Amino acid sequence: MQHPTSLPMPETPHTADGGRVALAFSGGLDTTVCVPLLEEEYGYDEVIGVTVDVGQPEKEFEEAEETAAALGVENYVVDAKEDFADLCLRSVKANATYQGYPLGTALARPVIAKAILEVALEQDCDAVAHGCTGKGNDQLRFEAVWRDSDLEVIAPVRELGLTRDWEQEYAEERDLPVEGGDEGRYSIDTNLWSRSIEGSELEDPATIPEDDIYDWTDNPSGKDSELVDIEFVEGEPVALDGEAIDAVELIEALNEQAGAHGVGRTDMMEDRMLGLKVRENYEHPAATVLLTAHEALEQLVLTQEERSFKQQVDHQWAQKGYEGLVDAPLVDALEGFIDSTNERVTGTVTVKLEGGHCRPVARESEYAVYSQSAASFDEEDVEGGITQQDATGVAKYHGFQSRLANTAIDAASDDSE
Repeated sequence: MQHPTSLPMPETPHTADGGRVALAFSGGLDTTVCVPLLEEEYGYDEVIGVTVDVGQPEKEFEEAEETAAALGVENYVVDAKEDFADLCLRSVKANATYQGYPLGTALARPVIAKAILEVALEQDCDAVAHGCTGKGNDQLRFEAVWRDSDLEVIAPVRELGLTRDWEQEYAEERDLPVEGGDEGRYSIDTNLWSRSIEGSELEDPATIPEDDIYDWTDNPSGKDSELVDIEFVEGEPVALDGEAIDAVELIEALNEQAGAHGVGRTDMMEDRMLGLKVRENYEHPAATVLLTAHEALEQLVLTQEERSFKQQVDHQWAQKGYEGLVDAPLVDALEGFIDSTNERVTGTVTVKLEGGHCRPVARESEYAVYSQSAASFDEEDVEGGITQQDATGVAKYHGFQSRLANTAIDAASDDSE
């Protein structure tokens, strides 16, 4: 085969003697280039595409279908929005954020990988393949699912060390249906829960992004504030402003409602699993609202000890979620505690959307660990017969050891002089 670049094609690490391979297919540059590579370099007789719906824009499915047709590839579309939404709400119960932002792409990848594996097995494929590079997290998240099967796992971009420039030249030379690989300046990943934007000038941490990188969130300047009621039952949001609503519709509605106030933007330096530090921009309006409201309700109904320990549990859940290991035995054990504490996370939280921010402004629950009379500055007779004078003994003991230690230190210092 005549290769289009001066850079020689690296030798493939393994070749197949025919057979079928299921490719995670988006119709973008990477996966489009993978099709002829899998056939011509890896030796597969047939490549089938699998596109998994986790809430991407309809335009992306149309482009994937058109690209697959132009390549002569049979493409399967799997609707996994409900499965993904359920996982997103599991993350809410765990207050799951990674280095300060809600998990989105990380949670979508194992859902996508499972759906692709199911199609691959149903269609008697010999292998599964993805178009991830060797520098990102997604390769690990996909393969953590796939390597639990007997199918061969192929990663052409990583295994052949391909660059984006090489892929663009290859696509143009082969007249592949990606307009020479010109997909815009940024690499964008969109799902129901979040939208990520990276690449191009954004790779420079000193670059201030233009507003045109955002699609879900508006500039909040001059926008009137808005109150939103979120009702929870055992930690799961079930109603929006008093109206029952399912998970997918709830997330879509809050993305639009909170996004109009500019809620849910993150610009950060993220530490990837491979140790690389990268500049990432995210939009996640619904996730921000639901996580904020859920945590506010936990503050009302959980004891101090429960909240303190749950922070450690939540952190571990979020770490495994970031790694794409949501089915790990540890996660199952963590969710035992999370589900137990969330049995009392039932009630309603009112949040205010204003100026790009979401903050809780009211909360109520029958399980509230709260006594208004005990906390009030205006009441003396409180529940349990506690009075202000009862705190005198506590005040005398508070800091007692520190005072003894300081006295001993001062005395020792005086003796040495």
